Amino acid sequence: MRLPRPGFRTGLFLLLLALGGGLALLDLRDAPLPGPVPGDEAGEPDYYLEDARLTRFDARGHPHQRLDTPRLTHTPHDDVTRLERPRGRLLDDSGRVWLASGDRGTLGAGGNPLTLSGDARLLAPAERWQLDTEVLHFDADSGHAWSDTPALLRQPPQRMRGERFDAWIHDNRARLTDNVRGHHPPDTREDPES
Repeated sequence: MRLPRPGFRTGLFLLLLALGGGLALLDLRDAPLPGPVPGDEAGEPDYYLEDARLTRFDARGHPHQRLDTPRLTHTPHDDVTRLERPRGRLLDDSGRVWLASGDRGTLGAGGNPLTLSGDARLLAPAERWQLDTEVLHFDADSGHAWSDTPALLRQPPQRMRGERFDAWIHDNRARLTDNVRGHHPPDTREDPES
């Protein structure tokens, strides 16, 4: 007995089915697999997120702190959130933007304070100054940023170093203390009235 030859429509259907299956396999192969569940001395996390954006709101319901991170991990026993390569956007009471970043970060219990470590940076674009230090702390409730590690404060063409740094972003005030050294080149612009 001889089987009937498949028709054009049947052949086209089988070809599309094979093509769809091949594309599905390629799509599955390119999908990134989630990383391993982190575990460290802080204990087993209760959750972790990848490519996360956290937004903190003030008492009036306005956003005043945003953090972007490729990965965050929360451990329940200490209520600490650990961040990889966090990038922060902080708003003061006047609506000015402050940018903060570091190699690693932690949010304390209840989401405050934020601690950035490893090439930590605080940038005030409106004032054109930048602070670089190893560990930077920020209390979102009071708007106080500080570092107990040596810090370099730059506002071109000036730069200053100190052992401790404090800034109050709501008051637009900063202070370097302990063994402060600076470079302040003279103003070389000509006086227009001369």
